Amino acid sequence: MFGSALWFCVGGLVMASPAQAASGACPGRLVSSLPFSTGEVRVYKSRTQACAMTVANRPGQRRHMSVSIQPRGGVPVRDSGQFTRYAGPVAVGAINRCVYVKGSVGAGSVDSGWILC
Repeated sequence: MFGSALWFCVGGLVMASPAQAASGACPGRLVSSLPFSTGEVRVYKSRTQACAMTVANRPGQRRHMSVSIQPRGGVPVRDSGQFTRYAGPVAVGAINRCVYVKGSVGAGSVDSGWILC
């Protein structure tokens, strides 16, 4: 009985994650937009986090997209795969820290260098 209840709870958590990612919202305000040939990377900043997502110029066609954000002194957080509209959002704690953002859609890509310092 306990095992099935635990499985149900774990399944519910796994099912909730894509719904949160599908909302396509980063917390905070838009602070930077990094355009490139096939899309743009949008960078958002809240009081405690920096968040990024890559958005395709022409949504609809499934193709490889990726986004990553790395706080200075930390490890990057990534999302990549075959998407139709956007990759991400991905967020890191960034109180008084610079971040490095990368994104791509198909053959086009961009990287920010260290920003939000």
